[in-house]
Amino acid sequence: MKKTVVVGMSGGVDSSVAALLLKQQGYNVIGLFMVNWEETDENGCCSAEEDYADVRRVANLIGVPYYTVNFAKEYNDRVFSYFLTEYERGRTPNPDVLCNREIKFGPFLEYAKELGADYIATGHYCDIAHEGEVHYLLKAKDDNKDQTYFLNQLSQAQLKDVLFPLGRMTKPEVRKIAEEYGLATAAKKDSTGICFIGERNFRQFLMNYLPAKKGEIRTYDGRVLGEHVGLMYYTIGQRKGLDIGGQPGDEGRWFVIEKDLKNNVLYVAHGEEDRLFSSGLVMDACNWIPFPPKEGEFHCTAKFRYRQPEQGCTVKIVGENGTKDSIIVTFDEKQRAITEGQYAVFYDGEKCIGGGVIERAIK
Repeated sequence: MKKTVVVGMSGGVDSSVAALLLKQQGYNVIGLFMVNWEETDENGCCSAEEDYADVRRVANLIGVPYYTVNFAKEYNDRVFSYFLTEYERGRTPNPDVLCNREIKFGPFLEYAKELGADYIATGHYCDIAHEGEVHYLLKAKDDNKDQTYFLNQLSQAQLKDVLFPLGRMTKPEVRKIAEEYGLATAAKKDSTGICFIGERNFRQFLMNYLPAKKGEIRTYDGRVLGEHVGLMYYTIGQRKGLDIGGQPGDEGRWFVIEKDLKNNVLYVAHGEEDRLFSSGLVMDACNWIPFPPKEGEFHCTAKFRYRQPEQGCTVKIVGENGTKDSIIVTFDEKQRAITEGQYAVFYDGEKCIGGGVIERAIK
């Protein structure tokens, strides 16, 4: 009897090819399109109607049934509210990581089971190894597209019945298959950035939800260089959009070095970037894959943002998960612009062994 796989089809080329490959492998494939963000005005950004039309074209061509499900309320409650809270705190969250844990491998997984799914599948570039009741998250063949960073919060229960058909493929190979089979998404541009913001101006979008509070831009020696439009709109290390121009006698481009929420001051520096570099970071908790490490201290590699080569580091567990400063990460080499709210994700060779939110950098 054929096993049933429910594929999360987004209207992009990756999930389209994932569905095609699973159909060719003999699975009973069902396509499921998620609506996670509702906006009907002219600035609506997720282009849900166009994406669903592409899902329909692909599903009809390869001969699989398809459905749509609305998770907008769950997304608002579990992802978007967190996104706003983090920005209010002056941090820089990564909602895509949370979306995977709270939506794609949460309500989506539950809904797929209701449809009779033995497995769910997505078009993520990563791989998985099921060894009995233990499930390992593995890096993709295509290093440039590997997306394990965004899946670092998944639990064993969420990984149990998952297939990643693109794990051993490169992006050019995926596009080639889409072209060969005449899929409507073959030449479709990859989506970038956060779904619910899309191509719009980020500041303008955020202003619709959070009031902006202007304040001073200062140097550490007390010079006032200008006015910021709200601390939430800046990230550590940012160079563009400061609007303070050249200052007499100063050399080098200005960059953000600190956000003082209490006094609503944005601190900047120029020239030498020593102050941007950190020797380590602190996390309150980590989601370990598949299980917490046996050793209280160990060496591994890590990423502190998505587009970054892995960096050597030593991880020291000094408290229970969820307690203050429970994990301290010391870098082999100092790292630039460690950002509160982003994720530190750990690797042991091909295995992604977990990750957690960066609470603060160690200078």
